[in-house]
Amino acid sequence: MPRLGRKAQGGKLSWITTIFMVLFHIGAIAALFMFTWKALACAVVLWVLANNVGIGMAYHRLLTHRGYRVPKWLEYAMTVCATLALEGGPIFWVSLHRVHHQLSDHEGDPHTPHEGGWWAHVGWILSGDSLNAETDALARYVPDLTRDRFYVWLSRFHWVPLVVAGLVCFAVAGWPGLFWGIFLRTTLGLHATWLVNSATHMWGSRRFQTRDDSRNNWWVALLTGGEGWHNNHHAHPVSARHGLKWYELDPNYYGIWLLKKLRLAREVKIAQYDPHNPRPAGAA
Repeated sequence: MPRLGRKAQGGKLSWITTIFMVLFHIGAIAALFMFTWKALACAVVLWVLANNVGIGMAYHRLLTHRGYRVPKWLEYAMTVCATLALEGGPIFWVSLHRVHHQLSDHEGDPHTPHEGGWWAHVGWILSGDSLNAETDALARYVPDLTRDRFYVWLSRFHWVPLVVAGLVCFAVAGWPGLFWGIFLRTTLGLHATWLVNSATHMWGSRRFQTRDDSRNNWWVALLTGGEGWHNNHHAHPVSARHGLKWYELDPNYYGIWLLKKLRLAREVKIAQYDPHNPRPAGAA
């Protein structure tokens, strides 16, 4: 089992990752001084594709937990959308998230707040050993993905779709489109995802008594399309729906619901709201 919840030897920064993060944050600030409506449109469209369709619906609820099924061509397309978030390829992302669920808030969790809020939010990316974990150690958590040549290829070249998206933004809206659609949108999206790792293990309510510190946090849910209902999720990890009550907005699930209505999604697993029974209900 890979021990990922540690700082790299000597607490050294991963300089390549750090430089990229600094450049994207500088680009995000620069974007604020070159607003156009076309640039905003680029950012909004890519936000939905990358964060909602990609990270929430594909990487998380589909590939990691198999909360529903879609045709393989659609699964591939949604996964490509996820790479637009600059959070790594599918093998890296899914394997780390499965490790997180197995060891959540215990030794080996890649991003537990027990090592500090900053560590859980971004420190584990900048100076953790997760990025240096051996491929074989991570592969044991994703045998379903490592057997698929497309996912192996995409994990190696996960940066290609983002480069293509940048070129499209530049063609549509010039430099403002590039800075809003790529730098600002990506930077905000990264922090939104990181808040699920940090904030939802520190602040919020606990409906279920899980073995970790996961919490339901409404404002993180608003930022991430429903990923902030984290205590619900850790109690029912296979459920495609995270917002279990009517007032718990869950746009990522609404997308899955729409796919089901279009007969593109099947075997959609839905957890019933029952704090005394933490098992997901059968397929809906």
